[in-house]
Amino acid sequence: MSNLKIYNTLARDKQTFVPMEAGKVRMYVCGMTIYDYCHIGHARMMMAFDVMYRWLMASGYDVTYARNITDIDDKIIKRAVENGETISQLTTRFTKYMDEDTGALGILPPTLVPRATEYVPQMLALIETLESKDLAYQGTDGDVNYAVRNFPNYGRLSGKSLDDLRAGERVDVNTGKRDPLDFVLWKASKESEPEEVKWDSKWGKGRPGWHIECSAMCSALLGEQFDIHGGGADLQFPHHENEIAQSEGAFGHAMVNYWVHNGFVRVDNEKMSKSLGNFFTIRDVLKKYDAEVIRFFILRAHYRSPLNYSDAHLDDARVALTRLYTALDGVEGDGAALDWQEPHAARFAEAMDDDFNTPVALAVLFDLASELNRSKSPAVARQLKGLADVIGLLARTPQQFRQAAVGDADVSGDAAIDAAIARRIEAKKARNFAASDQIRAELLAAGIILEDKPDGTTNWRRA
Repeated sequence: MSNLKIYNTLARDKQTFVPMEAGKVRMYVCGMTIYDYCHIGHARMMMAFDVMYRWLMASGYDVTYARNITDIDDKIIKRAVENGETISQLTTRFTKYMDEDTGALGILPPTLVPRATEYVPQMLALIETLESKDLAYQGTDGDVNYAVRNFPNYGRLSGKSLDDLRAGERVDVNTGKRDPLDFVLWKASKESEPEEVKWDSKWGKGRPGWHIECSAMCSALLGEQFDIHGGGADLQFPHHENEIAQSEGAFGHAMVNYWVHNGFVRVDNEKMSKSLGNFFTIRDVLKKYDAEVIRFFILRAHYRSPLNYSDAHLDDARVALTRLYTALDGVEGDGAALDWQEPHAARFAEAMDDDFNTPVALAVLFDLASELNRSKSPAVARQLKGLADVIGLLARTPQQFRQAAVGDADVSGDAAIDAAIARRIEAKKARNFAASDQIRAELLAAGIILEDKPDGTTNWRRA
């Protein structure tokens, strides 16, 4: 039996992972709506499931991982019209940007990357099945809607009851619905919309609603029931709730065995989002910080916990990652395979099997780095590099990391080095040891080794 435990949102508990088919895992994650650059919140989501994908493969599973692209949506249409370009031109461009950003962060490409526009026939077939089961109807405005009250147990993923939802509902301007809680499956075309977003159907020309897109794509690619479905916590309701209603309503059985949701990125205690205007795009952050530093920063928080974004936290991540690379400086691995029986590796595996606990796994890497600093053992270097590789870290040489990660630390000339040392001395006098340690680490990452003397002075040399 697997040692892996996954927090299942539906069960509200960690559960032992048992795949539907021995040795194989089918996982679907709701991906990007492609009309703009991805921000750090998106990076956090894709990183969370990248780590799960990596650990499942490292655990010996044959993983089929699908992460979709939503390439038809109200926001996409609006942006394309504003830009005077076609939908496909807009989505093709931003898909390319997304792939560049995720590639830089070491996020592995999923096995399958379905685009919503490629699965419209499957969406229409699914809506027809729902209609035949009295779970879908065409409203007076031409839209086809899902009849929420005809599906038992609606709300069990999010813990919302129909009474709660009715109490919180606003006046619905869509008079075509029989019930304000019903949601759209098929949107009737409007005169003003581009022809490329109009598909023929038995209900007239239109385009799919967002929720039906994922139900159709995941069932087409992974089957009517599969192992893991993931996404950001904001998708739990209504998107994933509606997926359950659609898929289970159509197929008559459970859709997903483990529902998994990652936590938000927060800025000044508010969720990072485009609507709040407090977001940072991945490529803007990459202009200031090395990609591996960003990856390390994200992995320091458990995927279900809030991740607090700030330059200070990224600076701290750079210092910490520098410590790992510095331990490897001058010590080559022994060329042997990663030893999973070794105590550090066993602790690392135990952490990852505990709902992908990357903070504890990283702590194991630092323990190995401390041991490597003492022993300079090739076997320890091999374990450190090998375990880090499982979660996408320490792939470069220490020299490559220094050149890339601390490029903004100006220590190219002797005067700059002396100035940095002077700042460090002042920080130590003020008992600001965090700042002192950070300056030392930045100098070390740039190849400058410090030696503190008993008289309070500091000598330096190039590595």
